[in-house]
Amino acid sequence: MNVERQAKPLYQVVVESVLNQIKTGQLQANERLPSENELCKIYSVGRNTVRRAIRELVNENVLRTIRGVGTFVVDSRLDKTADYLFGFTQEMQLHGKEITSQVLEAKIIDADPFLARRLQIQLGAEVVFLHRVRFMDDKPSAIERSYLSHELCQGILNYDFSTNSLYETLSKVYGKSPDHAEQIIEAGLATPEVARLLDLTPPAVVIMFHRETRMASGQVIEYVDSELRGDLFRFYTNLKLLPSPDEFAFRRLPFKPEP
Repeated sequence: MNVERQAKPLYQVVVESVLNQIKTGQLQANERLPSENELCKIYSVGRNTVRRAIRELVNENVLRTIRGVGTFVVDSRLDKTADYLFGFTQEMQLHGKEITSQVLEAKIIDADPFLARRLQIQLGAEVVFLHRVRFMDDKPSAIERSYLSHELCQGILNYDFSTNSLYETLSKVYGKSPDHAEQIIEAGLATPEVARLLDLTPPAVVIMFHRETRMASGQVIEYVDSELRGDLFRFYTNLKLLPSPDEFAFRRLPFKPEP
């Protein structure tokens, strides 16, 4: 492997090379690194240099070493619940993350047939459209396109959603608290625009979800389409066995995101 050393210490060259391989997906979460001997040959450096580089990355929680087994890439993805309804800001703050947003668009649009069905409003009714990139500790992590019936939250675009939480504003200002939701989660490849906004190198996997959020009354308060970086998040849920498989046939199927 040709490594550009410049004037950097040799161990730092190895550190940056490993970090770049993780960023570009050449090294995946939980993947084992080559042995120390192999790394010495790959980088044309001594064993002490390799050991110092590994020690640096272990201290930064990028790698973990299991004695007698090897050194592995740490799975640093955050667990995102599929059991409870959280706004992105609220849930990531529970992980100790600082959340900021870049508002790409914030405007009133007319409800097309798809949005009219999703929001249960008249065709052509006013819809609040809020398009944001969400940053976690200054790293672009998710894209959200939120749609709300303007009738339920008149003037909501007067608030700055680069710093304010949408769900907190709905609850505290308008008395429209999100209570429950239905959502579909799927994996897909980032479009060129999504890859650009999330600072991803194509082809890159994103986690997409489509959600109808409702108030306790059952009225839809929001429809949202989102893409989350697949290298930063994973979903978990609690499962239980149905008393009878026949019960599943009577459960209402989730909504479809496409018309």
